[in-house]
Amino acid sequence: MTRAVSPAWIVGAASLWMALAGNLALWRKLAALDLLANAGGWAFATGLAVVIWASLAAVLGLLCWRFLLKPAATLLLVTAAFASHFMLSYGIVIDPGMVVNALQTDVHEAAALACTQLAVSLLLLAVLPAWLIWRQPVAYGSARRQLGRSGALLVIAMLVLAMAVLASFQPLASVMRNHREVRYLFNPLASVYSLGRAASRPWERTETGLALVGEDARLGRNHGGRARPPLMLLVLGETGRSGNFGLNGYARPTTPELEREQVFSFRNAWSCGTSTAASVPCMFSNLTRAGFDSRHGRREGLMDVLQRAGLAVLWLDNQSGCKGVCDRIPTIDTSRSTDAQLCPGGECLDEIMLQGLDARIDALDPQRRARGVVVVMHQMGSHGPAYHLRSPAAQKRFLPECASASLQDCSRDSVVNAYDNSIAYTDHFLARSIAWLKSRQDRADTALVYLADHGESLGENNLYLHGMPYAVAPDVQKRVPWITWLSPGFTAAAGVSLDCLRSEKDTVISHDNFFHSVLGMLDVDTSAYRQALDVYAPCRRSLG
Repeated sequence: MTRAVSPAWIVGAASLWMALAGNLALWRKLAALDLLANAGGWAFATGLAVVIWASLAAVLGLLCWRFLLKPAATLLLVTAAFASHFMLSYGIVIDPGMVVNALQTDVHEAAALACTQLAVSLLLLAVLPAWLIWRQPVAYGSARRQLGRSGALLVIAMLVLAMAVLASFQPLASVMRNHREVRYLFNPLASVYSLGRAASRPWERTETGLALVGEDARLGRNHGGRARPPLMLLVLGETGRSGNFGLNGYARPTTPELEREQVFSFRNAWSCGTSTAASVPCMFSNLTRAGFDSRHGRREGLMDVLQRAGLAVLWLDNQSGCKGVCDRIPTIDTSRSTDAQLCPGGECLDEIMLQGLDARIDALDPQRRARGVVVVMHQMGSHGPAYHLRSPAAQKRFLPECASASLQDCSRDSVVNAYDNSIAYTDHFLARSIAWLKSRQDRADTALVYLADHGESLGENNLYLHGMPYAVAPDVQKRVPWITWLSPGFTAAAGVSLDCLRSEKDTVISHDNFFHSVLGMLDVDTSAYRQALDVYAPCRRSLG
């Protein structure tokens, strides 16, 4: 029979395993920063391993009780295994924003992330050590003894932690100051911290309330003089890299259909965040990025203001939800459609949102429809890592393409090919949307605005996907496409100068401008509107 051991052995062994094997992404990052090139660097890495070990030991020391220690150690091992896989595979970090993204991931997105490497990581980093822990008898002793042992473990761990931090303070402070993302590689400490931060945010922002925005919203004085009501499609793109759009100077022909439609593309647009959960609520808000990050409580957004002004609004979602933006307006989830051609394998291509669109608009309030209609189409777009699923065979112009969710197993060229094919499909989808708008020009002044929520890393500096902390995220995760198409009727009714728009293509703009730009183009008067943030205002003449 295996001899029973003290709980301290379980605490020490589990903490050591996670500090060393569970932190391969951290050690890889330090090596990439040339911090392991000499004996001093290795001494720093050793001190950092001790810091992580002591921190984990302190956590488990608090949980060093019968019926609690083994489940807690197993949960930390599984957390460390998941985090290690994604950090190593995609170069991401586990910050609060990434935790929010993970919590909001739907079944289809989660399934796309499952792969053999994930199973191997779970087996080696979590299942096997957890099995050893569970088969090992532990001598807990009396409640008093357990309390004393837990206190002693905590004190010893904290003393070791303090000594390790003091011994490596100078290099540690330098790394934390110059490479802030490194702190989110401490595994699984970063996951535990980030989960706690994500869970506490609703309390910090008193999320139970809802601040009203644009209570005075109404249609402007020029609206009544229009011969036809406006019909605007707002296409919320997913994971669009501005630099991979042919319209914006990309060498590849990824947007030939849009180029034939005389669209206008702002080439220097920047996102509010690096994830859908961060960017979408921010871009539909009347606040700037800085103001949104420091807000208190929930707030109404663009769609609420448009609805309050009297327009008919509709949100079509082919993604994993609107992140609260569409909670108070008519909404249809197209991602659950069963069309055999457009929804192969249970995931729908974006053209599904055009199917039956006339009937969906006709079902809206007729009095509102008479004033104008605004439809948001939330794309699946280029959502990774399974880029190959985001385009049908007819749009796969660039081959060979990576057909795996394990992007690190593919050549970078094939990853880029798969991503560019998804952009080519977005080009086709937007062109079809414009064709739909053109067919309705006799009854409405039509327009389309496409804006992506964030960009994407495609292997540059060994980074994949998105979601890096904004301050350290590469530009490819923050620079997004902003494309506008206006019918002749809409151009005349809004008083827009097309030549002026063309001259503004390289102006630096951002998601901060979206709320105000849409209100301005639709002639909605409200104190929430700021003309200085309306990107179309300089090219719109007064019609008064």
